[in-house]
Amino acid sequence: MSDAFTKLFAQMMASSQEMARAWNPSLEHFDMRAMEKLVPIMPADMLEMWFGKTFNREGLDAKTRLLLTIGAITVQGALAEPQLRMTIRQALAAGATQREIAETIFQMSMFGGLPAMQKALEIAQGVYAEEDKQ
Repeated sequence: MSDAFTKLFAQMMASSQEMARAWNPSLEHFDMRAMEKLVPIMPADMLEMWFGKTFNREGLDAKTRLLLTIGAITVQGALAEPQLRMTIRQALAAGATQREIAETIFQMSMFGGLPAMQKALEIAQGVYAEEDKQ
């Protein structure tokens, strides 16, 4: 790696660490070094999008960003079940209520259809049950 790329990568990793802490305080020790093996095949623009200007911008708080993400996954038919489960957990940790998450999913029925809404609600209920057991 060139020196410039090494510096850019270090800045992106610091930014991703800060983003992870803002989204979910339990991710305080989030370590992106595992991605180092993937970096040579990823364009710098993708890394900047993921860890820089797109997800680390001002204007929306973490809870709002996570609710939007839940809505987007719901509209896609809730097919990305592991990602939806993870995002629901992160939204709860960021201060979203079960009601806010459910309302976000309900709203998406207009765009993704009733089957997508029903699947997302089932996934959310499973996450809530898991959280209650802990």
